[in-house]
Amino acid sequence: MTTTEETEVTLAVGQQKELPAAPDASGHHPDREMHAILEIGVRSPSGAGHTGAPAPGTGPALAEVLIVDTSRSMLHPAAKLHAAKDATVAAVRMLPDGTAFAVLSGRFEAGVVHPGPGREVLAVAGPGEREAAERAVRILDADGGTALGAWLDLARRLLKDQPAPVKHVLLLTDGRNEHDHRSDRPLDTVLDACAGRFVCDAWGIGDDWDAELLLRITRRLHGRARAVRAESELAAAYEELVAGLLGTAVPELRIRLTPTPGTAIRQVTQVVPHEQELPPVPAGSGGRGTEYVTRAWGDEVRHFQVVLTADPTGRETGEDLQLAAVEIVVPDARRPVRLPAPQPVLVRWTDNPLDASRQHPGVRRHELYQRASAAVAQAYRAWLRGTDSRDTADRALARALALAGELGDAQLLGALRLIEAAPGTGRVRSGLKDVDWQHLILSSALTTPPEQQAAAAPAAVPGPASAGTGPSGPPGAPGSGAPPPPEPALAGLPVRADGLVECPDCRWLGPADSVYCGGDCGRLLRGAPA
Repeated sequence: MTTTEETEVTLAVGQQKELPAAPDASGHHPDREMHAILEIGVRSPSGAGHTGAPAPGTGPALAEVLIVDTSRSMLHPAAKLHAAKDATVAAVRMLPDGTAFAVLSGRFEAGVVHPGPGREVLAVAGPGEREAAERAVRILDADGGTALGAWLDLARRLLKDQPAPVKHVLLLTDGRNEHDHRSDRPLDTVLDACAGRFVCDAWGIGDDWDAELLLRITRRLHGRARAVRAESELAAAYEELVAGLLGTAVPELRIRLTPTPGTAIRQVTQVVPHEQELPPVPAGSGGRGTEYVTRAWGDEVRHFQVVLTADPTGRETGEDLQLAAVEIVVPDARRPVRLPAPQPVLVRWTDNPLDASRQHPGVRRHELYQRASAAVAQAYRAWLRGTDSRDTADRALARALALAGELGDAQLLGALRLIEAAPGTGRVRSGLKDVDWQHLILSSALTTPPEQQAAAAPAAVPGPASAGTGPSGPPGAPGSGAPPPPEPALAGLPVRADGLVECPDCRWLGPADSVYCGGDCGRLLRGAPA
């Protein structure tokens, strides 16, 4: 197998290593927070992506459930229902033969449109099944209300036993979960049951959908929230989404963090292309490692912020020490995947307050996005209150515009200027409808890396798939990309007969290629500091 036939995964760790070692005013050494940005990229062979065809010797790669809102409001205007039918048919036509799929209609309850009412099974795509699904979709009518929990719960039951590595739900709604209280499957309970079972993308259509509701669903179910401004745009949007699903290069990717003793993992959050907190799961290999699951990777780069805490008491100052090792795990890969070598998150304890005050640009960027999103939310709330709060809305909009300018985010700036009365005024224009704000809220939830990083190839050079199986790995210069090449072990640090090396300070045993100690001291074992 040549490297050109492998999907490559890359990893770069960016951080400002210095943390204050000095005690606080009371003489205590409080735990200090280390923030690191992980830049993880996936690139399929020759950048071509995959076609959705199963790998040799495996089954279909995708199982798909399409949910169409058929509540009464979809008839006001009827163009919404017509667009939903066209888009659903367009998506079904793209499904490769052998793909398991179903189409559901959503009202107070959910029903199976295809393969048929009362059948809690998935159809298998082929010419006949696609044509039958299209006929069933074309005769859909609309009535009743909206209870999204019931819709997603039926999708969960249908996908429960599916072996496909990518299980996906595409949900379309024009409303606000108004009848959740009438359902015996409330949305929050259903989201708990669905989390980790499938990925859900949620779309809004018309003038009365709720951006925060779509974001709430997609943040829990690892998807993205989107909407169309014109009904005629929906079919092309669905085709683009399905094409992306069929190009999934890595169905599941796990970030494994192994902290050194005395280090605690506080939080791991995806920050690009949108914010999503990742819950921890125990590492499959046992030990101190913790894993964070991400799903449905195409050819793309995502950024994650890791927050660790550590105590400087008794630690050396001015020396790079390992706080945690970062490893990428791709379970049950159906195609050859080339993984990067593990990399360390480091700390350098310092008594210099200037060094300790510096912030990594990626961390700063995430904070700016959070502030911009909060400013948009404040402007919207003030606008809802009416004329008396117009000044508050204007100030919040001006603040959001300034933050978007500092970020250099053209997409967010463009969305904000649709709300602004005239360029440069920083004032909310008159005549806005609620849906204008919903589009802005969705736009403010999207994030981008700095332009120079977005235009560049993934920063880290992947290592061999078998490299770095231990709890520490070679360091990369923070934010610079490639890890340094392996260097000979220091004199006096021999490799034992069992293939391990022993740290001379804390007696930790680890792989012979370990650069930093994975034990209590976290010291450099070989090579030069990053």
